[in-house]
Amino acid sequence: MELLQPDTLAEALAAKRAHPDAVPIMGGTDLMVELNFDRRRPGTVLDLGRISELHEWAADGDRLRIGAGVTYARVIAELADRLPGLAIAARTVGSPQIRNRGTVGGNLATSSPAGDGLPPLYVSDAQVELASSDGTRSVAVADFITGPKRNSLAPTELIVSFTIPPAEGPQQYAKIGSRNAMVIAVASLALAVHPLQRRIGVGIGSAGPTPLRAPDAERFVEGVLDESGLWNSPTALDRAIVKRFGELVQQAARPIDDVRGTAAYRRHAIGVLASRTLTWAWDEYCAGA
Repeated sequence: MELLQPDTLAEALAAKRAHPDAVPIMGGTDLMVELNFDRRRPGTVLDLGRISELHEWAADGDRLRIGAGVTYARVIAELADRLPGLAIAARTVGSPQIRNRGTVGGNLATSSPAGDGLPPLYVSDAQVELASSDGTRSVAVADFITGPKRNSLAPTELIVSFTIPPAEGPQQYAKIGSRNAMVIAVASLALAVHPLQRRIGVGIGSAGPTPLRAPDAERFVEGVLDESGLWNSPTALDRAIVKRFGELVQQAARPIDDVRGTAAYRRHAIGVLASRTLTWAWDEYCAGA
């Protein structure tokens, strides 16, 4: 196995062009597991840990640009006020040691529907920045992830960052697993309230071939809020509305049976998580109004 350790992004992109089969590594929380269990044995590994710009984040116009190497621990410590939903999701990832190494960029690269960092990106319409020696391109996260552990990354490209707008209202994330910590989600759900746009975003995790949106549920609750004047004069949502919202989110899920849970259980769990996160987020919006 050959190890490449470029010092700059330009060097890394040149190495990826010369070695299109090279497997990038940053935190290694997914790749090292595969190597340890001999599930994967790449001929070349491309270590991106020395590239400083991948570890940076900054405002970029009306969005935030988060480098692919920014860890979950830094998301929690440095971005919780700007991206609360992503920070909540980051707190559910593994152990402190994993959060100190793992990255949202790694979640994007792995493209698992169970990735905790992904539903919060969906609810805020994040864009993924991809680079090669030929230039850069930006892809909507929902278009970037194309299937279970599949994405639109070209062989000569690397993920360098993602851009996402700061939260304009409350955000929530919740997941269900076989235990309370250090567990892959059996089902997860992110929800964001966008009061300036008068919009609700829903992102379903671990209940489909990719993370999913729930457009019918979003339109339903947005219509209720508009018709009732609740954006301007917020009050607690009627339980029937919350229940119907949960049912519509359930309908958007596309779960399967596997070793971690049945499709029926996942569908039920998604409805429960949807009802809970909507209630939590809307109650927070009411309290701040």
